[in-house]
Amino acid sequence: MQKEYVCPKCDNRSYEQDEMRATGGALAKIFDVQNKKFTMISCSRCGYTEFFKKGSNALGNIFDFFTN
Repeated sequence: MQKEYVCPKCDNRSYEQDEMRATGGALAKIFDVQNKKFTMISCSRCGYTEFFKKGSNALGNIFDFFTN
């Protein structure tokens, strides 16, 4: 059962969802590998955004390494 979204700033109930990747440790920064994955939920009225960490898989990290 999915919980209904309510913005903590303006009480709006509509939102946009997207995904973001970022680098983690020193080696990931050196080789520009985005090995951290986050889901972003943004309020469509005020723009307040929350990030939720997602697991990343090794295949995605390898693909990211070769495409940068």
